[in-house]
Amino acid sequence: MTKDKSRQQSNESHRVATSGDIEVSTYLEIAKELGGEQPSPPKEAISGAEREAIIVIDFGSQYSLLIARRIRECQVYCEMVSYDTPWEKIAPLNPKGFILSGGPASVYERDAPLAPAYIYERNLPVLGICYGMQVITHQLGGQVTPATKHEYGHAILHVSDIDSPLLADLPTSSPVWMSHGDQIKEMPAGFTALAYTEGSPFAIMGNNKNIFGLQFHPEVAHTPEGKTILKNFAYRICGCQGNWTIGNFIKDSLARIKEQVGRDKVISALSGGVDSAVVTTLIHQAIGNQLTCIFVNNGLLRREEAERTLNVFRLNLGMNIIHVDASERFLQRLKGVVDPETKRKAIGEEFIKVFEEEADKIGKVEFLAQGTLYPDVIESASSGSRASAKIKTHHNVGGLPAKMTLNLLEPLRYLFKDEVRQVGLELGLPEEMVWRQPFPGPGLAIRIIGEVTKEKLEMLRSADWIVMNEIKKAKLYRQLWQSFAILTDVKSVGVMGDYRTYGYLVAVRAVTSEDAMTADWARLPYDLLARISNRIVNEVPGINRVVYDITSKPPSTIEWE
Repeated sequence: MTKDKSRQQSNESHRVATSGDIEVSTYLEIAKELGGEQPSPPKEAISGAEREAIIVIDFGSQYSLLIARRIRECQVYCEMVSYDTPWEKIAPLNPKGFILSGGPASVYERDAPLAPAYIYERNLPVLGICYGMQVITHQLGGQVTPATKHEYGHAILHVSDIDSPLLADLPTSSPVWMSHGDQIKEMPAGFTALAYTEGSPFAIMGNNKNIFGLQFHPEVAHTPEGKTILKNFAYRICGCQGNWTIGNFIKDSLARIKEQVGRDKVISALSGGVDSAVVTTLIHQAIGNQLTCIFVNNGLLRREEAERTLNVFRLNLGMNIIHVDASERFLQRLKGVVDPETKRKAIGEEFIKVFEEEADKIGKVEFLAQGTLYPDVIESASSGSRASAKIKTHHNVGGLPAKMTLNLLEPLRYLFKDEVRQVGLELGLPEEMVWRQPFPGPGLAIRIIGEVTKEKLEMLRSADWIVMNEIKKAKLYRQLWQSFAILTDVKSVGVMGDYRTYGYLVAVRAVTSEDAMTADWARLPYDLLARISNRIVNEVPGINRVVYDITSKPPSTIEWE
């Protein structure tokens, strides 16, 4: 019986869940795949009088990464690791407590993933969520069995112990989100029930050693008091001070970059997007002229994108930028390529080759800076849960070649997109740049289904320009996570001016999201969609049909490839 059944939830629940099909190796293993050294735990991410963190032990839940987000929103640093991560990798983070995530397994199954021994031996607070609660029960001598009646969706939680610090400031009754097929039949010795629902007599349990279990998911929006429970765990149970702030992150990142780089030179993979803009600005503030920005026009950019990016960084930020026009080179590399993963890897490999060639021209360079974020790392190779599956390769994570002559410098690697935007504003970047919608590293290549050609690129640029123009005119740009056009490989019959046409079909995609791990399709006004469609078929030669994508993530992804 699985505990997290995403397909049985509504589109609304998709918006608040984390991705349900992420894969297995830890972030420490990604470096091995790239041929580099294992990165140290991100000490620079944690500041204040004392470094502190809460560690999420991931058992493969679709919600695991969302737990980390919720804890960070309480200004407490949180990181997600695999259930088989050794203590030596966690100790430098100075954990104040552990959260055991949900997961698709059943604890009574053979080879079911369980918590490592140090979870109980370190005498630190532990909070088990759904499968995590059942892990605690199973390992400490209780009993978990298949439920006679499953609980998926809304339930009403009734608090029976109002004095528990975990439940401080909670109403006596409140909605929660359930997603489990097993039940706790008998709690371990020393535990008492703190709350119940109609279907779960032990919806919350705890003991006097600060070990707690929740049968529901406090991290999702459908549990409105969930953040209060998580905040109580962080502050009242774990004793955290709340020193995870953007200002502290910047201060420590600057110091760590200076220490890591020393007197060496760094090149930045500048794309103009918010991630590369923030990482470049952060590194520039740390080491100044030791940084050289390399902007590669790979021929896969949107209209006027190269010109705008160069103007902003050269005129406003005063950085040294090398502009490389490699359009023909990338198009040649993509000739005949139709598989999405092959496209991503080809583009990633070509990027690195270009950077290494340019680095050779400016002397000895040791580091390549990239705007890799935590969701990139998780979605490409995940935290390490063997119960999960890889979705796709991001060109700046898993798409890199196995052998590199440059070391990676990725100071944003453990941040979410909203945290990156906060860093950008704190660094003084213009709001227009900070709030720019995400644009994939492989560019328009993965928004063209099938082979990439100059003709298709021009059609897509024109269609995408119209989508963006109309979205901005409707004042919806900041409300959407992404909005763009996709040129499909489908052709259909049409009629224009009494003549038969046989043109391409363009799909319009607009989604809302918190961090791209999940997304919901945006309910754009019909009049807006009508204007976009009318303009595309009238202004872009070769296109005679427009459709709107109304699929959430999951089950789809935001990009089509």
